[in-house]
Amino acid sequence: MSLLPMSPLSPLSPLSSLLAAASWLTSPLSPDDYLGLLDPLLSARHPAGRVTAVRAEGPAAATLVIRPGRGWAGHRPGQYLPVGVEIDGVRHWRTYSLITPPGAPDGNVAVTVKEDPRGRVSPHLVHRTPPGTVLRLGPAQGEFVLPDPPPGRMLFVTAGSGITPVVGILRTLARRRRAPTLDVVLLHSAPTPEQCLFRAELTDLAARSRWLRLHLTYTRTDGRLTPDRIVGRCADWRNRDTWVCGPPGLLAAAERHWAERGVLERLRLERFRPAPLLPPGPGVTGGRVRFGRTGVEADAPAAVPLLVLGEAEGVAMPYGCRAGVCHGCLVPLAAGRVRDLRTGEVHGEPGGLIQTCVNGATGPLVLDV
Repeated sequence: MSLLPMSPLSPLSPLSSLLAAASWLTSPLSPDDYLGLLDPLLSARHPAGRVTAVRAEGPAAATLVIRPGRGWAGHRPGQYLPVGVEIDGVRHWRTYSLITPPGAPDGNVAVTVKEDPRGRVSPHLVHRTPPGTVLRLGPAQGEFVLPDPPPGRMLFVTAGSGITPVVGILRTLARRRRAPTLDVVLLHSAPTPEQCLFRAELTDLAARSRWLRLHLTYTRTDGRLTPDRIVGRCADWRNRDTWVCGPPGLLAAAERHWAERGVLERLRLERFRPAPLLPPGPGVTGGRVRFGRTGVEADAPAAVPLLVLGEAEGVAMPYGCRAGVCHGCLVPLAAGRVRDLRTGEVHGEPGGLIQTCVNGATGPLVLDV
C-alpha cells in the first residue's frame, strides 16, 4: 500500500542526521522541540498540519484540506485521523475519517466534519476554522481499510457521516486502472437529499463507472436502512466482503444479521469508541520507571497509566484525549517494555513511541521525557 512520499526532513535526511548530532547541545529539550517553536509543521515528535482550504458541504458540514508537516507518516484508504484543535487556549482532540486517497500528488489530506449542534469542536471546525489554521495531527489509524489488492466484489453499507471513510476508499478505487474489473455496491442512507454528503459526486461516479452500483435511502421518507432492505438491494450480499459504518443501531443490526447467517468473517465494522482499560490479571506487576530527561524515578503500579504516573511526579508529560485515540501523549521508550492496559499485550522496543495514557509499566523502564 503506497504512503505519502518521504518528507525532506525524514529520519534518513541529512538535516535529521545533523539534528541528531546536535541533540546534546539542547538537552533537556531536543532540536525538534526548537524546530516546532519556529514552525509547528517542522516538528516530527508532535506532527501538525496547516489548513489550506475549507469547502462547505451543505449548511452543517465542511471539508478541511490539510497540508501535513514533517511528522506525517501517511495513511491507508479507510483510516481516520486524530485532529487536535485549540479553542480558548485548550486543545481538544477528535477523530475524522480521511477522504483523500493515499499519496495525493499535492501531498494534502482532507477530512469532512459534520457539525454536532450540541458539541464544541465540530461547530468550531465547520464554521470558525479559516485557511492557515494549524492543527495537531495524530497518526492515521483504524482497521476499516481497503486491502491491497482489493477483493473483486465488495458491499459498503453506510449512514449519515459514516459515508466519509468509504468516500476515501471509493476515490482510491477510482484512481486504479483495474477499477472497471471490480463489482462494488454502495447502500447509503441520509435524512434527506440535501443532507446527503457527497451525493453529487457519488451519483456521478456511479453513472460514469461500470463497477459501482449506488442505492440511496432517505430516512425521513423511506425509513431506515435495515438488514431486510440490504438483502433486497444486494441479493448476493453473502458473497461480498462488506464494510458497514454509521450509527450504533445500524452496526448492531448488521453484526447480528451477518453472525446469524454464519458469514461474520466477511464483515468489517467501524467503531470510534475507545476500548476500556482492563484490570491487571493475577501475577501482573508494575515496575520502576525513570523519566530520562528529568531524572525523576518512581514505582509504577501495574494498573496506573504512565501518563498519570508522570504527572503525579511533576513531570511535564504531553497529552491529548487521555483515551488512547489521538496519540497526543506519545513519548519515546528508551529502555524496557510496557503493557497495553486495554488488551494486556506486552510490547515496545527501545526508540519506539508509546502512548503513555493507555500503557503501564511491566518491569523497569526508561522514558525519554
